[in-house]
Amino acid sequence: MRRLFWRALLLVAVAAVASACDDNNNFSTPSGPTTPPTVVSETFSGTLFKNAAYTHPFTVADSGDVSVFLLESVDPAHPENNAIPIGISLGTWNGISCAIVIASDSVMPINIDIPSQGKLTGRATAAGNLCVRVYDVGNVSGSANYELLIDHY
Repeated sequence: MRRLFWRALLLVAVAAVASACDDNNNFSTPSGPTTPPTVVSETFSGTLFKNAAYTHPFTVADSGDVSVFLLESVDPAHPENNAIPIGISLGTWNGISCAIVIASDSVMPINIDIPSQGKLTGRATAAGNLCVRVYDVGNVSGSANYELLIDHY
């Protein structure tokens, strides 16, 4: 009797597994190699005045890293003062304002000896409208000419 019980139990288990299988193999085969997205570089420049802020909207076509590099921030009245720290932020652009997502309040221009200096990096999760905002955090005495380089997809 026990042997009959175990055989019946085994038969039920095999039948349950077999019923879960079918002949419809829904495997997707790749159609070929995919082309990685192309990096797009944009530059923005302007003059930042004391206690001011400026927003530059831009569009990303694909998800991926978005890097902002501060190439220069120079006091035009005193060119020797060529490394004025300013604030830089990245956000989403709704057509009217920049909703800040990531910010750094003291960005110095790029320094080859210090690779992390002068850079702010975020990540776009999809294509869309983004913005970069530059602002004085109290270091601009009169004005500062700035130039930004933005790399994105």
